[in-house]
Amino acid sequence: MDFLPSLPTLLAFAAATLLLAATPGPDMTLSISRALAQGKKAALFVVVGTSLGIVVHTMLVAFGISALITASPTAFLILKTGGAAYLLWLAVQAIRFGSKLTVAKVEEQKGTALSNISSGFWVNLLNPKVIIFFMTFLPQFVSAGDPAVTQKLLFLGFCFILIGMPVNASVVFAADWLASWLQNNKKVLRGMDYTFAGVFSIFAAKILLTQSR
Repeated sequence: MDFLPSLPTLLAFAAATLLLAATPGPDMTLSISRALAQGKKAALFVVVGTSLGIVVHTMLVAFGISALITASPTAFLILKTGGAAYLLWLAVQAIRFGSKLTVAKVEEQKGTALSNISSGFWVNLLNPKVIIFFMTFLPQFVSAGDPAVTQKLLFLGFCFILIGMPVNASVVFAADWLASWLQNNKKVLRGMDYTFAGVFSIFAAKILLTQSR
């Protein structure tokens, strides 16, 4: 099965994905807000929608990056270098500004399953940070000379979803407690920020050092 990454690569990817899924962002804020306002069932539909948004990003990156490699391995090298720089920038931003989770329990009109899925889908699909991140994160785990690069990118993208969905669902089920606890325990959020910064600094350094050889 050529599409399977090496075990160390897969473990590193899984660890990074878990960290990302646990870090507060627009998708987590939306799912918690929807759970508080409309109930856990509505919020779970939001999680389905955010995952569908990641499916689209996965497809675009997998086929776009593989086309880029075919056209110009040098361009792919530049993309990965830029991606490493972006991950380093994210690490710096995490330390400087930190994670924010501001959730207010606002009563909303009950939405349909489709409307909640749509909300989650668009919040991920049209978020520029998600677009840029996915374009720079996934390529860190493949090499330009790999003949199965498309399959590996697709596999990693769907692993991202499979790992992230249970985390997001757990956030929904614990929404009442989690929203209050995170907002009242700023040190925990700062600890997540430093962990996030450390992990992605390591990824950035690894790819930059590898390319400099």
